[in-house]
Amino acid sequence: MTEFDPANFASIDAKEFSKLVKTTPDSKIAEVMQGDLRGKVLDEVFNRMPTLFRPEKAGATSAVIHWNITGRPDGGTDTYEIVVDNGTCVVSPTAEREPRLSLTLGPVDFLKVVAGTGNPMMMFMTGKLKAKGDLGLAAQIPNLFDIPKS
Repeated sequence: MTEFDPANFASIDAKEFSKLVKTTPDSKIAEVMQGDLRGKVLDEVFNRMPTLFRPEKAGATSAVIHWNITGRPDGGTDTYEIVVDNGTCVVSPTAEREPRLSLTLGPVDFLKVVAGTGNPMMMFMTGKLKAKGDLGLAAQIPNLFDIPKS
């Protein structure tokens, strides 16, 4: 698959998704994320997070993480909540709890981070990714999830 088409995301694995994000021009990803399919893309990504979660690496970690993806077509932000507790990972499309960590970034950079094709530390240092709260937890995220390395 070479087309960045959210209709096909459910049928590809994390490694294929990573390759797709890496080979798709930022302008095409931005176009999709500005359209009607944005919600489908974000839901697909977040729905996979519990399957990519590595409980053996989480140990006693207990945390609420908010992912704020800016650049919605109406100018707003989509916020998803991840709760890591007791070796489990639960995702919600609404933020209901006080976060220990809140991450904010644009849709293209978000997809690069979750696909393992972007460098979150560099994004943080250049202001593309904003982190509020427990920065130690932010550094731990790559260990908590089996993010493909491309």
